[in-house]
Amino acid sequence: MKNESILKNIYQNTSKHSNYQIIPSNLEKFLNNADIEVRSRHEKERLKYFLDNIKIESKNILDIGGNTGYFTFESLCSGAKHVDYYEGNKIHARFVKEALKVLQLKEKVDVYEDYFLFDKVKSEKIYDVVFLLNVLHHIGDDYGDALLSKEKALQSILDSLKNLADKTDFLVLQLGFNWKGNSMLPLFKDGTKKEMINFLQDGIKDYFDVVSIGIAEKDELGIIYNPVDECNIERNDALGEFLNRPIFILKSQLFKTDGMD
Repeated sequence: MKNESILKNIYQNTSKHSNYQIIPSNLEKFLNNADIEVRSRHEKERLKYFLDNIKIESKNILDIGGNTGYFTFESLCSGAKHVDYYEGNKIHARFVKEALKVLQLKEKVDVYEDYFLFDKVKSEKIYDVVFLLNVLHHIGDDYGDALLSKEKALQSILDSLKNLADKTDFLVLQLGFNWKGNSMLPLFKDGTKKEMINFLQDGIKDYFDVVSIGIAEKDELGIIYNPVDECNIERNDALGEFLNRPIFILKSQLFKTDGMD
């Protein structure tokens, strides 16, 4: 079977979080976005915001909950030194493995077919940048204790972030408003950006500094992420729930570079 057919068949194998990411640029000659069904989450726009705020070149990256690997592969395209990719969905992880074979990049990425254990972070592993995108609100569902209350889930979200503070220099974070992705289980009373921002800033103030907060806005050219201000901090339901999720660029207060490659 041709490489394109293998990748296409794996990508389209349906699951809860299937078809969430477009095909990364270095894979487009093998698998075109026009040939598959994609429910994009504005990957290009988010990537631009990341790259505008963080240097990726020559960095060691951790991609937690990497789905089909868009941000892993684009990190390599931007000159990243190495990526540790974690994904508990076996189908997504297989897609990344096959794509690495096709691109002859297996030595650049370590694939872990597991959910990342925030409470058991490997002490010897440290990174320059961690991508933690739209993962933590699934605690108690995709991973973690299914018996958690919402209050304990919120505390676990903060604890997970704190556990990364001495493992990475920068953390790129997105968090959903709905616990377990269920709109009947809002994490914050009014579902506003301001509530989320205050929750995170207060909860991790002794562990991370907030470098920037990106807010999605729509202009004549499409979606763009701009720095938070008094206008865009207000919820815009016309954009949908996902585009109301801020992007947080965080810098650790505890990170030490001793022992890094």
